[in-house]
Amino acid sequence: MTVALVTGANKGIGLETARQLAAQGTQVLMGARNEQLGRQAAAELAAAGLPVAYLPLDVNNPAQVQAAFDLIDQQYGRLDILVNNAGIQIESDNWDDNTATNINETVLRQTFDTNFFAIVHLTNTLLPLIKKSEAGRIINLSSILGSLTLHADPQSPIYSSKLFAYNASKTALNAYTVHLAHALAHTTIRVNAAHPGWVKTDMGSDAAPMNVVDGAKTTVQLAGPDAPNGKYIHLGQELPW
Repeated sequence: MTVALVTGANKGIGLETARQLAAQGTQVLMGARNEQLGRQAAAELAAAGLPVAYLPLDVNNPAQVQAAFDLIDQQYGRLDILVNNAGIQIESDNWDDNTATNINETVLRQTFDTNFFAIVHLTNTLLPLIKKSEAGRIINLSSILGSLTLHADPQSPIYSSKLFAYNASKTALNAYTVHLAHALAHTTIRVNAAHPGWVKTDMGSDAAPMNVVDGAKTTVQLAGPDAPNGKYIHLGQELPW
């Protein structure tokens, strides 16, 4: 059985990603920092007969990251799919703001800690287990807002969305994706960045045009056997870095 870890899996896109992967027969470890919400989410999917389990995981907590490695190593001996879904946006409720001139340094650091540094640490910690997979998959949940090409184009649909901390953290995550994909190009591991779309979640709001079912599809596709390597993808279409 394929084994997957999805971070931030207690709600939104993470929960739906866990549901879709488990529906394909994958054993899904649902990482969540809130134990009550994580256990509730796992119980919901398990009640539907899906192969899931809750995994206590605050991606900013090194001890829990190591504990996750130990549990996966002892129980499964490998990790086939890592979905780096956990992320935050804390600088503004208005996605049309430009925060570059007034960004709070604490907010900037907190955003990068979760959206970038924690992902690098978690991924590199779990990499020895992913290398034991016959076809490892690493999917980093990015955003179209991480694209420097589109941010610099006045004609692009995201030109006015300039939340500096969030956008820059996703740009950094994209860079990590490119570099990690190159480092592992000689292996069977595939590393990609996924833009789920503007989805109705706590972060995306009810104004978003996509539902979570469609929002999870890109990640699930990139976890599959035909995944590319080192690409920035939304529903099968490549985005410009």
